[in-house]
Amino acid sequence: MKPLPEGLAPYRRTPVFTEATVPAGLTKDHATKSGVWGVIHVTEGRLRYTIPSGEEEHELTPGVDGIVEPEVKHHVTPLGAVTFYVEFWR
Repeated sequence: MKPLPEGLAPYRRTPVFTEATVPAGLTKDHATKSGVWGVIHVTEGRLRYTIPSGEEEHELTPGVDGIVEPEVKHHVTPLGAVTFYVEFWR
């Protein structure tokens, strides 16, 4: 997982999702558009963040964010009760 580059600024964020409200599209491979980075913030519980092309899996918890690179397919999997949101940067 690459770090968020310097010089970017947040411009939008999703609502807070739980294991019951996470949109199905987030649990299947999807990607952000060109130039758009994401930061997955877990506020409670645990979330698996998978990047299939890099054969990477990360367990996200409060204080351990997931960085989403532009145009890189990824998906998330709740690991029990969880609350999280995604912040978009460009």
